[in-house]
Amino acid sequence: MSTYQPAPPTTAARGGAVVSGSAPSVSQLRMILIAVSVALMAVIASVSGLNVAQTHLAVDFGAGQTTVLWIINTYTLTLAALLLPLGALGDRLGRKPMLIVGLVIFGAASVAAGLAPNAEIMLAARVLSGVSAAMIMPITLAVITSTFPEHERGKAIGVWTGIAGGGGILGMFLSALLVDVASWRWLFVLPVALIIVALAMAVRSVPNSREYSGHSFDLVGALTSSVAVVGLIYVLHEAPERGWGDPVTVISLLVGLAALIAFVTWELRRRDASLLDVRLFRERGLAGGSLTLLVVFGVQAGIAVVLFPFFQAVLGWSGLLSTLAMMPMAVLMMMTSALAPRLAARIGSRSTVALGVALGGVGLTLMALVVSVDGGYLSVLPGMLAMGVGMGFSMAPSTEAITSSLPVAKQGVASALNDITREFGTALGVAMLGALLSAGYRSSIGDKLHGIPADTASTAREGIANALEAAGESSSHSPQVIHAAQQAFVDGWRQAMVVGAVVMAGMFLVILASGPQRRPALPAEVTEATGTVAR
Repeated sequence: MSTYQPAPPTTAARGGAVVSGSAPSVSQLRMILIAVSVALMAVIASVSGLNVAQTHLAVDFGAGQTTVLWIINTYTLTLAALLLPLGALGDRLGRKPMLIVGLVIFGAASVAAGLAPNAEIMLAARVLSGVSAAMIMPITLAVITSTFPEHERGKAIGVWTGIAGGGGILGMFLSALLVDVASWRWLFVLPVALIIVALAMAVRSVPNSREYSGHSFDLVGALTSSVAVVGLIYVLHEAPERGWGDPVTVISLLVGLAALIAFVTWELRRRDASLLDVRLFRERGLAGGSLTLLVVFGVQAGIAVVLFPFFQAVLGWSGLLSTLAMMPMAVLMMMTSALAPRLAARIGSRSTVALGVALGGVGLTLMALVVSVDGGYLSVLPGMLAMGVGMGFSMAPSTEAITSSLPVAKQGVASALNDITREFGTALGVAMLGALLSAGYRSSIGDKLHGIPADTASTAREGIANALEAAGESSSHSPQVIHAAQQAFVDGWRQAMVVGAVVMAGMFLVILASGPQRRPALPAEVTEATGTVAR
């Protein structure tokens, strides 16, 4: 850890950080939580919002699919790459100034994106949005962990994790609604409105805190970490489409791994002056919390990849209705994330996380066993609900385990690490479960296309969307092709869900053996933490 200089006499020092002003009151804490939650919602909603407008972007800009995907993915890649260095800068320069500057830039970039006349300006605006989002996201959690007293911190982190987990689905629903009733350009009205609210509240309510370090900023660590994150996440995004043997995939993987090795080597050399002290991963809380979030967010993202084509291609629903169908899982996730700290105070963090992962595994198992074309939405709803509850219970204690492993002065770094873990988990889950679904589909549909013309059958094997398109062009064989594609998709679904359930079962055993270990609070502590009256 860094060596910290004494705090100025007009400020209060907490754990190596300097927090200006007196301790916030309960009402001030509530306003702080609302401010950072609204800011976080703006960032999360922008991650997935443009996914529902791909065809509109292609038509309006005259752009190819590759350009459209870059417009969408550039935001995520820039955000992930800069989380760690900008989180560390926020610790040094002051978390409130970093948050305010990030909000202003994010709002301006969103306005520019909404008014963009061509793909080039749109792409530049999305890059700027990613940079400012990386300024905002780690600071929102760092403000909570450095401001809230210990007995209130868990509840606040629960709210934060609920928004981080469920906010993307909520953002997609609102985005799909805006695209349906207005235009894709109206997608940016939502983040701009949220930014204005968050900015007004942050200026008034959020206190400033910062790190006083005797060491120079770790520029080498910042650069190598950014290259490693971009290289590895790019591989996970592109490999399913390009193939793992494609030169671009291989080069990206080698560059990412080389940068990761260089980062770890450099950080071990810097030790107390490092951007991220990698020795801390020997601690159970940091390692266990990071692994849990990696798996949980990976499974969540992978499920979304499976559910949307099921709703749209198998059930024939619109994008808006498909997104609405995901809302029960998102709402339960947000609710149980807020409740998880209270449960952890009673039964312990390890038991709470283990319960969440177990429920997630049950949800995946239900979706593997019960799903069917004829059963429709009701065949997947019980599994979705179990997944929502399970993810909510596991996310908040895991996030708290990560942030509590680093000192208050390093909470920007801790928060950034938490966010990077989420991004890696999301990319990994999409790549893994998406690949399993595709492989299962291709393996299954081959035996179901007997008597179908060769050209139609070849197109149908590429994927369910291709099969539906081919069915429309071959009216005489249309029912057989559609039925074969739907059944093959369900077969691929089952394969992906079974593997996901096995992963969750393995994670459950790991948590039991070495999960975050925060013991249950004593009765008086539970009373204080939950706000209940002892009887």
